[in-house]
Amino acid sequence: MKIHLLSALAAAFAVSAAAHADLVFKDDTGQEVRLKAPAKRIVALAPHIAESLYAAGAGDRLVGTVEYSDFPPEAKKVPRVGGYSRIDLEAVAALKPDLVLAWESGNNMPQVDKLKGLGLTVYVSQPNKMENVADQLVRLGQLAGTEAVANATAERFRKHLENLRAANAGKPKVRVFYQIWKAPLMTVGGPQIISDAINLCGGTNVFGHLGKMAPTVSVEAVLEADPEAIIATGMGDAKPEWLHDWDKWTRMTAVKRNNLFHINPDIMQRHTPRILDGAEKLCAHLDVARSHRPSK
Repeated sequence: MKIHLLSALAAAFAVSAAAHADLVFKDDTGQEVRLKAPAKRIVALAPHIAESLYAAGAGDRLVGTVEYSDFPPEAKKVPRVGGYSRIDLEAVAALKPDLVLAWESGNNMPQVDKLKGLGLTVYVSQPNKMENVADQLVRLGQLAGTEAVANATAERFRKHLENLRAANAGKPKVRVFYQIWKAPLMTVGGPQIISDAINLCGGTNVFGHLGKMAPTVSVEAVLEADPEAIIATGMGDAKPEWLHDWDKWTRMTAVKRNNLFHINPDIMQRHTPRILDGAEKLCAHLDVARSHRPSK
């Protein structure tokens, strides 16, 4: 009888201990992050993180985010805590979050460190590959306790990604210059997720050898690289006026073949499920560039 009682007590203790055990994760910087329970009050320090929280079924846990967090529409109603590059530390602390989600390459990391110094729990993410978007969704589900929705969304993303990969496998390579901005003239380096999207579509990033996320380059460097296609982003759906500044460089292959294209940055430069919509447009643009090649 005593043995059975001791066994029952031991089992009850084990269940109780498991129920109160911390949730332990490693973020994308390798730092250990501990939560007493799934997060109920989350501050997202980047628009793409806020958007991904909704996609992971945790939008109702979002109590603060930054400027330009505008998708889905519900995100527009969430209180702002500054911009992703300049965080209002007091505003973040005032929201009493049990979790802050930061973006390593986009946030002001010294400010993020100050949030940690205030005793806030911070998880830093940095998805650099297309498949990492699915990984991020899964992790957000774990952090917020919404695994069922997050895992289903991640699985749909992975299937869509594999279909795109298969559809573009083996296509002739297209040399691509991806222009983020005009002044300064900015592009994407090898580690950036957009460079991975270019590879997915059968393209080659002419500045893929650069190690920075968003390096500044010169017009002369672009002319020397002689891209076959230029993909530009600006603000929203409107084609940036400066895209056709390249028209005067008539010897450039992209200009000679009329391969100057535009993609809305919201679907190409945010690490969310919508990046696949951007990738589809990117792949379609590269197909057009291939169709403009002189017939042999």
